[in-house]
Amino acid sequence: MFPWGKWGRTLNNRIVITKETIRGKECFITAMLEGNRLVEVSCDAVSGGSLLGSVFVAKIKHIARQAGAAFAEIAPGQTAYLPLEDVKAPLMVRQSRAGKLTEEDELVVQVVKEAVQTKEPTVSTAVSLTGQSLVFTLQNRLLSVSKKLSKKKREALRELFADKKEAWYGLIVRTNAANIPAERLLEEFETLLAEFSAIAVQYPHRTCYSCLYRAPAGYLTGVRDRLRFCPGQVITDDAEVYEKLQREFGSGASLQKEQILLYTDPAVSLSALCGLKGKLQEALQERVWLKSGAYLVIEPTEALTVIDVNSGKNGKGKPEGYHLKVNLEAAEEIARQLRLRNISGICLVDFINMECRKEQEALVRVLKARLADDPVPADFVDFTKLGLAEITRKKIRKPLWEQVQ
Repeated sequence: MFPWGKWGRTLNNRIVITKETIRGKECFITAMLEGNRLVEVSCDAVSGGSLLGSVFVAKIKHIARQAGAAFAEIAPGQTAYLPLEDVKAPLMVRQSRAGKLTEEDELVVQVVKEAVQTKEPTVSTAVSLTGQSLVFTLQNRLLSVSKKLSKKKREALRELFADKKEAWYGLIVRTNAANIPAERLLEEFETLLAEFSAIAVQYPHRTCYSCLYRAPAGYLTGVRDRLRFCPGQVITDDAEVYEKLQREFGSGASLQKEQILLYTDPAVSLSALCGLKGKLQEALQERVWLKSGAYLVIEPTEALTVIDVNSGKNGKGKPEGYHLKVNLEAAEEIARQLRLRNISGICLVDFINMECRKEQEALVRVLKARLADDPVPADFVDFTKLGLAEITRKKIRKPLWEQVQ
């Protein structure tokens, strides 16, 4: 049984991992909830899974120098987009002309962005491995410590790794290393170093299309990336997932073992208990209602996402400042929906026309503040000549609506 009464209703942040069939496809759902509200969610196919983070020996199939890009095949028939500006000191397996990338060359690449709609996945030669607290890199070979930490803590962490780091790779110590014991950090260091060294040692001897490193399951990286939000508990109803979570995070450094819970009640599924199916359906709907009675219409296209703020029947005859009030409410919800639906790239928002410049400035302040809370880089750019608010959000994973296709 799952101690829901003792744990679940009293904790702010929870991560729930369960299997669910969505549109005929069995997926692992990794959902982060604040109270009963869905904040982030990702869907990873049980079979196959995501390529994001995996490292391959790829073959250059075509170079479009005018476009500043090459197209590399990471598996037979699977082409990936490689920006030429990212090709700096690559790990070459086979090269026909020294110092110049040409077709049929073979090199090591890492998937840094998933395929989105008709666009291929994006790869880079800047291979890196990310752990809970550390990042190993090939491109920047310095020892760097997060600037968000205090000077005293940064110096202590730098001293911890100063005599361990070698010259052939870079090491980044992340912000969440601050609260992790030194022994645990050193364990993670040794684990990542072994994986990184294996890539460096093996790549010259591997054949084209070899996978040098398979990224962890999506739900593991999902938990790792959400640890900075201090989840009260991580809950799953899958015994295999539970064991992996305990091995990966249940050391007491990331989470206490009792924070990782296995739900075993046969009467009600974990998905039903948390209302995940209904919450997912809401996150995929075109229309999002606001408390004021206004609503958003969210329309994704291949090139960008368009969001319309509509006051509905409530906009006529309202007092001065009403449109600003609706727009401020809409700005809060738009920032939430970008994160929830993993909307990325360019987003154009048609807010309700306001009465003066001061109101527009107030809207921009709120929008910027809410976008700054997003763990994925998101920025308000400006208003276009037609008065549309332009927002950009970094592309990393597929948007939610495409994950469930």
